[in-house]
Amino acid sequence: MSELYFDESVILLDVESDSKEDVLTEMSQNLIDKNLVKESFKEAIISREGEFATGLPTGDVPVAIPHTDVEHVNQKTISVGILKNPVDFFVMGDDSETTPVKVVFMLAMEEADSQLSLLQKLMQVFQDQALLQSLANTSDKTELKHLLEDKLELNSFEGGEVK
Repeated sequence: MSELYFDESVILLDVESDSKEDVLTEMSQNLIDKNLVKESFKEAIISREGEFATGLPTGDVPVAIPHTDVEHVNQKTISVGILKNPVDFFVMGDDSETTPVKVVFMLAMEEADSQLSLLQKLMQVFQDQALLQSLANTSDKTELKHLLEDKLELNSFEGGEVK
């Protein structure tokens, strides 16, 4: 099992997009360019989002947690996108309702177990409105990285070290 890759290069600030597909494309392409995921990741994550929505109406700062199957991943990573303007994502479990997402946590996990573990930690973050506001309003990638490393316990994630 590889260590979790998480640094400023997988954090995108002021993402300007008109649709969730554009957001997913931009974030996926960044991971492809870094060889963290396979070329197939982009299409797979967009397709999966169409079938299983990941928008979560988490109070004042709605989030989305797009992810896809492990075979599209080269190295375990989490990418964070802070959107300049909210973009509608369908709500998880209710594809008749949308939520205006401001923060996207794109997960690329190479094992289903590690994805579940990270999702559980993310759910704790989503319950912290002050933290979500800080993330949504930050203009400092290093600050965002340190906030998430601390809150998600990334330094001890699955016994691996954060790069």
